[in-house]
Amino acid sequence: MAQKSPYFSIVSPVYRAELLVDLLVETIVKEVSQISEDFEIILVDDGSPDNSWEKMEQIAHADKRVKALRLSRNFGQHYAITAGLDAAKGEWIIVMDCDLQDKPSEIKKLYKKTKEGYDIVLAQRIQRQDKFLKRFLSKTFYRVLSYMTGVKQDASIANFGIYHYKAVDAMKLLREPIRYFPSMVNWVGFKKTTVPIEHGAREVGSSNYNFKRLVKLAMDIMLASSDKPLKITVKLGFYISALSFIYAIYTVIRALRGEIEVLGYASLIVSVWLLSGIIIMLLGVVGLYVGKSFEGIKNRPIYVISEKINAE
Repeated sequence: MAQKSPYFSIVSPVYRAELLVDLLVETIVKEVSQISEDFEIILVDDGSPDNSWEKMEQIAHADKRVKALRLSRNFGQHYAITAGLDAAKGEWIIVMDCDLQDKPSEIKKLYKKTKEGYDIVLAQRIQRQDKFLKRFLSKTFYRVLSYMTGVKQDASIANFGIYHYKAVDAMKLLREPIRYFPSMVNWVGFKKTTVPIEHGAREVGSSNYNFKRLVKLAMDIMLASSDKPLKITVKLGFYISALSFIYAIYTVIRALRGEIEVLGYASLIVSVWLLSGIIIMLLGVVGLYVGKSFEGIKNRPIYVISEKINAE
């Protein structure tokens, strides 16, 4: 007899969370049990360097509703989410971070909104409980990302939300090597909405997303989902060519009038360095796209699971 699928699947990527995993699972069980006892919790250890996996093992052995997956190395948060979605069997899948800033008590509010016919309900953090620098970097990241991808990105919305299995099944079909969960959610469509939720303060530690990681993530997303950087470089080349043509006509007229006796060495050097820099930049942008295309045709697995408990 086939095993009955749970009603809820709660997916949470885990990284540097050995002090939080117990409380995370305890709080999820407490809150979700008020809606249904038919659920599973999928924890994905994203190559965490601390003892997160040991904690996950203990919890999974004690509670069969908890599935623990361990990736073979640190692939990244959005890859870990993909691994969790692939393992999820529920009719409704909830994705949330492990730091408890996504509060399990808000799951009831998200689920209630699905009763209005929505396939996806996203949590909108009205008052983020983050430090000023983190909020500033996040807003800057989303503004730049919105401009470069041509798709509006909301800094108040992250991964936390509830998703019907139809939407998740569609997301599972997206196997491109560069992963960004919010972009996948936007791409698949379906009827979706947002719900304002209370954002919790971080219980332990600090965010693993520093400026360098945000820049790398933004670059990967832009190269994977948009050709706008190429369009910008084409526009830049056009404007420079137009200005150069105008300046060339101006120089010829001055020469015909006898106003130029000795061509300026400084202007020549500046022009050469400027144009050389722009050409190298353009080649670099094209090279980045070629490199990402090369990564894609390798057809490597998106993630590798080294260990699993209570999972097929």
